[in-house]
Amino acid sequence: MITVDAKPFAYSFPEDKVALIVIDMQRDFIEPGGFGETLGNNVALLQAILPGVAGLLKVFRDNGWPVIHTREGHKPDLSDCPPAKRLRGNPSLRIGDDGPMGRILIHGSPGHDIVAECAAIEGEYVVDKPGKGAFYATELGEILKKHGITHLIFAGVTTEVCVQTTMREANDRGYENLLIEDATESYFPEFKAAAMEMIRAQGAIVGWTAPLASLEDAVAKTESRIAESAG
Repeated sequence: MITVDAKPFAYSFPEDKVALIVIDMQRDFIEPGGFGETLGNNVALLQAILPGVAGLLKVFRDNGWPVIHTREGHKPDLSDCPPAKRLRGNPSLRIGDDGPMGRILIHGSPGHDIVAECAAIEGEYVVDKPGKGAFYATELGEILKKHGITHLIFAGVTTEVCVQTTMREANDRGYENLLIEDATESYFPEFKAAAMEMIRAQGAIVGWTAPLASLEDAVAKTESRIAESAG
């Protein structure tokens, strides 16, 4: 077991049963000129976590642990986008409309793609989801079962919406969740802070939180102990 210094208390996971889920690191949400910015949001807040997400991806790739990326989006005919979702927000720019990076949140549009800094590599999964949570109407559950996963580590955007929703869904399915604090963000810093408090409240009711450095340190210590034992 690898044990991470986390809140509200230490989080432990087995190396052979852990997976990383990176939520919606898409151009439309993160890059200047994308859907997020056109709605008046400060995308610089989200861009600030790119090094943290990249560092987290490196930990998993270096250890050969499963990585799953998600993308929020819809079919071109919007048959999987209910009016209750599409008609919210800015009436002048909605899901499916032509935006600065193609049709907004539509499969195949440039803005739907994951940013280059966090793009999936060969062997990693990309799960397209039509909702906020990554389990709804996707193959995520089957992927996790295939790999025998029991523990999930999370990153991505936004903390209080798609990340928290997926963590709650995972918790209901019995997974043990850790959110990496400097690999997740919101357009509203107070929302991120509140979401993390809710996630780890009442004895980790939804999951744990920890900075990337704590995970890196825990992995390095475990590798050192293994090396010493082998020597």
